Formats: sequence, C-alpha cells, structure tokens
Amino acid sequence: MKHYIALTKPRITWLILMSTGMGYYFGLTGAVNLWALFHTILGTGLIASGTAALNQWYERDVDARMRRTDQRPLPAGEMSARNALLFGIALSILGFVELGLGVNWLSAGLGLFTLLTYLCIYTPLKRISPVSTTIGAVPGAMPPLIGFAAASGTLTAEAWVLYAILFLWQFPHFYAIAWMYREDYERGGIRMLPVVEPDGESTVRQMLLFSVLLIPVSLVPRYLDMTGNFYVAGTLAAGVAFVAACVRMSSDRSLLKARSVLLVSVIYLPVLYGLLLLDRPSL
Repeated sequence: MKHYIALTKPRITWLILMSTGMGYYFGLTGAVNLWALFHTILGTGLIASGTAALNQWYERDVDARMRRTDQRPLPAGEMSARNALLFGIALSILGFVELGLGVNWLSAGLGLFTLLTYLCIYTPLKRISPVSTTIGAVPGAMPPLIGFAAASGTLTAEAWVLYAILFLWQFPHFYAIAWMYREDYERGGIRMLPVVEPDGESTVRQMLLFSVLLIPVSLVPRYLDMTGNFYVAGTLAAGVAFVAACVRMSSDRSLLKARSVLLVSVIYLPVLYGLLLLDRPSL
C-alpha cells in the first residue's frame, strides 16, 4: 500500500488541496456547506492523485535515470507499470465523478482540464522545450478555480486573481528546483531552462521577473474587497522577502541560494493564504 500512496505524491497534494480550499472559501456567498466542501476536497484530491500516478507511469523511464526519482515505486521495480496505470485511471475517474455528482459539473470540468493539460501537453513537452514550465503553470494554478467553482458555480474576478497569484508563484519556485537538480534533469533528458542554458542567466532573470510581478498581482484582492489593509502590509513584506531571495540568487547562483529561494517560496504561499483568511471581511 505504501507504494500506491507514494504514487499519489501526498506532499504535493496537500498544497493542491490548500489552494482548492482557498478558492472554495472565497467562492462562498453564505455559510460553509461542509458536505459540499468534503466532496470538493475529496474529488480534487482524487484527480490530483490520479494525475500524479499517471505522470509517474508515463515518465518511469525518465525517473529511472534521475537520482532524485530512481527510488520511486516504478523505477525501483516495486510495482508493475500496468498496476500504476490502472490505479491512476481509477483515481482520476473517481475524482471527476465525485466532483460532478457531489458538487457541480463546472468544477469537474476544470478538474478534467487540469488533468488533460498536465498529462497530454506539459508532461511530454518537458522532453522537448523549456517552455514546458510556462505551459505547466496553467494546470498548476487551477486548484483555486476548482474550489471557487465548487462553492459558487461560476468564475469571477476573485477566482481569477487567486489563479494569477498561484500561476506567478510557480515560476521562481520551480526554477529554484530546476537549478538545484539541473544535472539530474539533464541525465533524465528533461529540457528545463537551466539545462538548455546552463549559465543561469535566463533562469535568474525569469525568477526575478515573476517574483516582482507577484507583488502587484498579490495586492489585487484588496481592490476587489476580498481582504483588508492588514493583508496588504503582510503580503507586501512577504513579496519583498521573496524578491530579495531571488536577487541574492541572481548574484550568487549557488545551491545554497537556490535552496533559500525554494524555502522562501514554500513559506510565502501559506503566509499569503493565511493573511487572506485572517483579513477577509465578514460574509
């Protein structure tokens, strides 16, 4: 059972569900419907887990060549490719049906769109071009939309600003990872930006660009009356810290500085979500 659980990438799934919950909360127009929230989290979790399993099935040859992934269940020979494929398909179908019947078909459709774009476009594109990171950020930012649609049955400007924040956040986060493991990605045949342009100029430039853009976009919730001034002060401080970590890496492209950006990014998102929750006006 532990190998099937490993296929679902639970450490990533919790972040997806956190973002889904944020979207659900801001999609509410009244009291929380705990039953609908349960279906939303369960359905999204199943689709996310199914996507992760299918991704590992598809990339099992790549994982076998990379040190950071060669002990995953498939390259390590802990389970058959057939079982992983069936497991991923079953989870994905269950998640789609759970969202559709338990919540609404808009959220189910968004979940299906996320799965298809991730598996059919982003995953194969990683072996071809570094533009895959940009393409992958599209499904990667979908969880707030799924949650918002589950709560409201529609998508408004509030939903799209949550999407935009998560979309921009992904770039410095994943470029930091790509820089840390660039040699591993090269062994695996993954055309990440640090592999294609090993001097790191483009990588740090992208990290700086998106971390800077994240500051004004993260302030938009205040102007949509989603939150108050306490959020503005907190998210400005968090945004400046994020940019500062990227600036330090731009002048010192060491493993230590990349890990620092990664750490700041992992802290940034829960802090921003926490500020949104704490400073939201009463429904």
